[in-house]
Amino acid sequence: MTEPAQPHIEVDTDDDRDSVISDDISAFTASITSSVLDYPVEHGRRYHAFRAGVYILPNDELEQERLDLSHAVMTKAIGDKLFLAPLNMDKVHRVLDIGTGTGIWLSGKWNMLLTNWPSINQVLGNDLSPIQSPWVPPNVKFEVDDVECPWIYEAPFDFIFCRYMTCCIKDWPGLVKSIHDNLKPGGWAEFQDFDLQYYSEDGSLKDDSHTLKWITALLEAANKLGREPCTGPRLDGWVRDAGFTKVTHQRFRVPIGAWPKDRRMKELGMYNIAQVLSGLEAFSLRLFCNVLGWQENEVLVLLSHVRRELKSPGLHAQFDFHVAYGQKEE
Repeated sequence: MTEPAQPHIEVDTDDDRDSVISDDISAFTASITSSVLDYPVEHGRRYHAFRAGVYILPNDELEQERLDLSHAVMTKAIGDKLFLAPLNMDKVHRVLDIGTGTGIWLSGKWNMLLTNWPSINQVLGNDLSPIQSPWVPPNVKFEVDDVECPWIYEAPFDFIFCRYMTCCIKDWPGLVKSIHDNLKPGGWAEFQDFDLQYYSEDGSLKDDSHTLKWITALLEAANKLGREPCTGPRLDGWVRDAGFTKVTHQRFRVPIGAWPKDRRMKELGMYNIAQVLSGLEAFSLRLFCNVLGWQENEVLVLLSHVRRELKSPGLHAQFDFHVAYGQKEE
């Protein structure tokens, strides 16, 4: 079933703050070859080396901080939760987090779950970049892997989690099928992802704005690469087509900035604008320069205008975050 979207976000007309917040860092992992650490540098940013070019964003410290901030945005958007699937934790033994990034999803609340549910004997995260912290429980493990290559895990999983893979995957139906095939009967999979199309509900995001010009060009570049930038709305269909049952789909509005009147949405918007402003260059440089043929200085000038617009209290931009989960038939 598809649950109704949240009501419109009411604008706080008494608040004109444009301040933002920032947070968190991440580090290093072990047991990897030197070639995986031989990171290329483009436009002053560091990128992954394993299967270089597959992922469009950097993996340097600045991007790691933004990813951890994005984790806060995504968990807050769905009610300060790590996942929404109705897991029976007594039956969860093996967990997989694909595209784990800094590993913050696994190294946070899961540490408590591992203590409270001793039945969980392995929690695995994979990513193209070995940037995860080594300070994890002994039954948490990180691997360098590409989820679009054949899966060769020694045993199926009880829960597979896939989050924030928009602009990363060429064959989404193939990935969802791999996830379905590598679940135990009765196991669950959850997908959380964005629709990166910015919009406003009050017309404050104008057709001739720099922000709309920027996001439109970014989506165009991602589509040219075959990397779907608006994954969220399509998750429900892909999950159903793969054979999952008990499929549930939810949509969450995510404001960009502190303009909402509701206190929780205001805080969410402040976290979100912090990660957006931090990531503007990371989002844009490779796509605009390498795909659209822009000069680097042209991109930076546009981003300066976008940064100014996003900080304006009169702009009430937002985008959507989607969650879809389902169970493999028992």
